[in-house]
Order: sequence, then C-alpha cells, then structure tokens
Amino acid sequence: MAKQDDIFKNVISHAKEYGFIFPSSEIYDGLSAVYDYAQNGVELKKNIREYWWQSMVQMHENIVGLDAAILMHPTTWKASGHVDAFNDPLIDNKDSKKRYRADVLIEDYAEKLNQKAEKEIEKARARFGEAFDEEQYKSTNPRVMEYLSKKKEILERMARSLETENLADVKALIEELEIACPDSGSKNWTDVKQFNLMFGTKLGASAESAMDLYLRPETAQGIFVNFLNVQKTGRMKIPFGIAQTGKAFRNEIIARQFIMRMREFEQMEMQFFVRPGTQKQWYEYWKEARIKWHKKLGLGDVNYRFHDHVKLAHYADAAVDIEFNYPFGFKELEGIHSRTDFDLKNHQELSGKKMQYFDAELDENGKPYGNYIPYVVETSVGLDRLFLSVLCASYKEEEVGEGDKKDTRVVLNLPAILAPYKVAIFPLTKKDGLPEVARKIIDDLKFDYNCFYEEKDAIGKRYRRQDALGTPFCITIDHESLENQTVTIRYRDTMVQERIPISKIKEILATEVSWSKLLA
Repeated sequence: MAKQDDIFKNVISHAKEYGFIFPSSEIYDGLSAVYDYAQNGVELKKNIREYWWQSMVQMHENIVGLDAAILMHPTTWKASGHVDAFNDPLIDNKDSKKRYRADVLIEDYAEKLNQKAEKEIEKARARFGEAFDEEQYKSTNPRVMEYLSKKKEILERMARSLETENLADVKALIEELEIACPDSGSKNWTDVKQFNLMFGTKLGASAESAMDLYLRPETAQGIFVNFLNVQKTGRMKIPFGIAQTGKAFRNEIIARQFIMRMREFEQMEMQFFVRPGTQKQWYEYWKEARIKWHKKLGLGDVNYRFHDHVKLAHYADAAVDIEFNYPFGFKELEGIHSRTDFDLKNHQELSGKKMQYFDAELDENGKPYGNYIPYVVETSVGLDRLFLSVLCASYKEEEVGEGDKKDTRVVLNLPAILAPYKVAIFPLTKKDGLPEVARKIIDDLKFDYNCFYEEKDAIGKRYRRQDALGTPFCITIDHESLENQTVTIRYRDTMVQERIPISKIKEILATEVSWSKLLA
C-alpha cells in the first residue's frame, strides 16, 4: 500500500513540475481543494473533453449539445430536490479534529474486505491456472464467502440507515466496525450530522433586494429546464439525448486526494429521454456503451468495474457507478442513472409549464402513444476524475539501458490523441540551417497538430522531457536532413528511432493521431 501511496505522491508532484496542474492562487498559500489546470493540463483536459463530445454528440444523430448558464432560478433546485436532499453525512474525530464523510469511512472499510477476497481469489487463480472457475470459488470458499457476505451486510445496513435518516445507526456501525480516524488512529467520534453541499450567492444591486441563488451543483438541471426548447427547435424525436459539459460547484467539506474531490469541478453529462417503460432497456444499453468507451483509452480493462448502488438517490429507479482503480483504490469515475420522470415532472409542477412530449408513433394496438412526460437515463462523468485516471494510469517509472548506461525515465504513456503535444521538433544544433528546416516542418504541421519546438540541451535530455510530457513523437533534424530531406522520428513508448523522409511525417501522424481511429 505504501508503494501505491508513493506512486500517487509522484503523480501529484509530476503534475506540477511538468505544467499540468497547479494549486490555485498558490502565491497566497492556495485554497483548499481548488486547482488550476496549467499549460499542458489544459490541453490534455481539452482533448479528453473533445473525445467525450465527439463520441457522444458527433457520433449520434439523436444527441445534441447544450451550454446552459451556471446561475439558474432558485426554484430549479427546489424542483430537483437539492434544497431538501443534497446532503453528506459528516462525522468528526474528537482527537484529531478531522472531519470525514461517514459513508465513505464505511465504504472504505467494506472495500478492504473486498480486497481481502480478491487476494484469496488471485492466489487460487495462480494455483489452479486455466481450470480455475472464479464464480464457483466465490460461492464455495468459506473465507471468500465470509468477506463478501460481510461487505454486503455492511453496505446494506448503511444504505437502510441513510435512507431512513437514522444517523445514530450510521455512527453505531462505525463504532461496531471499530473504524479509526485515518489520520490519528483514534476511534473517538462525534455524532453524524447532515451537511448541505450547495454554494449560495446573491443576485441584485443591493443587499435588501438581492435574490438568493445557488452556484449549480450539477449540470443536469440546465438540460431539463431546456428540454422543450431543444425538442421543438431541433424537431427531436424520442428517444433522443442532450449533452453538456461545464463547471459545477459543491461545498465539499471533505476534499482530499488531489483533484478527485474538488469544490469547483467539471462534469460531462448526457440526459437521454425515452418512452416510459423502456428505461431499463436504455439503462443497460448506456451502461455497456459507457464502459466500452472508457476501455478504448487503453488504460487497462482490469482497472474498471461496475458498482451497483445499494442506496438509490431520490430520483432513481436504478443506478450504477463505473469505478476506476486509482493508486488509492477503486473510486467512482462515472455514474449511469435511470432517473425516471422525476425531474421533468417536478419542473412541470413548480413552473406550471407542461413538460410533455407528443409521441405520434403507434403502439402494438395501432394507437398513438400520445402525450407523456419522458423518462430519463443519465450518463454523468467527472472530467477532472477522468483526467486523474488518465494521468495515474499513464505515469510510468521505467528502467532503460544496460550496464553503465542504465537509467530511469519517467514517461506518460498517454493515448496519442489525448497528448498535449502530438510531436516535438528538435534541430540537433542551433546553427547550420537546422532551425530553419525545423521551423518549416512546424509551419507545415501546426494547422493540424499541436507542435513543440526546442533547441536547447543535449538531444537525450530533450527526449526525456518529452517522455515526461507524454509527447508520442519526436522529430530530430540533423545535417543529413539538409542533404537528403530525411529526419529521425522517435517513438515515445518504445524509444525506437527510424529514419524517414520529411514528406512521410504527416502520413505517420495522420495514422497514429486520429480521432476516427479512437471513435471507430
């Protein structure tokens, strides 16, 4: 575990050193759980967002985009349930003075039981080889059965207690499990209390007449209140989706693990409107489609798993998380929720505006479906969490070379299409016409690719810097380039170098750095 902790610390350090993420307003000692995306981070983030947008909007004829305002009428959040139900159960440790989410403490304890079961399963897999039947082993091995049964029992009890607002039992469960403060090891806990997560603000010229508003805690409601506008102007037919990316704000009291949980973050959400009665079918469809989308990034299929919600949100009849295996364990990356007609129905009730869709298609009896409030299946992924998953999975510390030339390199094996720079151009020296040839190559490539130019330091050092930035290709111009119009191309992941004609650079990049290759 210590090794994993060290890796995560190295990832955080690397993110700052190489211009991916800075602590916000650091010259004033920063602001807790608020970060700035630096020059390379903003490019990586933009590319991840573009991957989501293209696959969600461009590749689907029945999904369109939206960019709703951050500030919305306050009744929006009454209709959505956020005013009454957007709370986290918090508990303080009396000795360390640290505050924690009670449900996360319990979930982390349950995850340790799951990890113990997984270790037993891995031992058995190594022992039995290809003949190993994992499902049979889970249902027959007493130790594994005990771990998984206890995990299930703990999570179900927590869900019941939170559902009924029985916070005393949540505390009792923490005490029964002897869960200690991660910081101090103390088990001296306060009572559990609910805390609303929304940021309040004001709209108006004077304090007396100002309207109380909230910074939006999610982007979904901007989609729901615009449902009819989009449907009518786009002449959309059920089923159809509306996608949106944008900032959301939550007053997270427990904000740890770098950019995993922040007070200002970015979501990428799609609300898919369907005929009532078909929501479970579409829920299963999007569940499988989304995990395939994540796995196409090549970060390792074993790093993903589904986690069904034991406690459903007030709006859902089914919910599952896609979890990613970060250095600190499996945590939520994306949620897929069957939201029923909760949102549109509540907005219709509080606004007095009909949120119905007229479905002229015929049912099995040959009659039009008529007017109804659509049901909704939501896919919601945190862009910052996705950024962190890409960063953690791509960060490698590798031994290279042999004997006296043995060395360690740090490399980001980013998917080429997501890398901040696609290609780095290096003139071997600053003279003899080499920079001019390098500049000409950049001028030819820069309309299609983000290029990096550098002429300082030995070529080996330049390669190492680009490895650390995740740049998939380096092009070196030397004196031979002046004679025969060839250059050396170096591949980041293999460090293989080959001589190619300058005219072939575009062909290689077009093949290796292609949205169509990833989206196909």
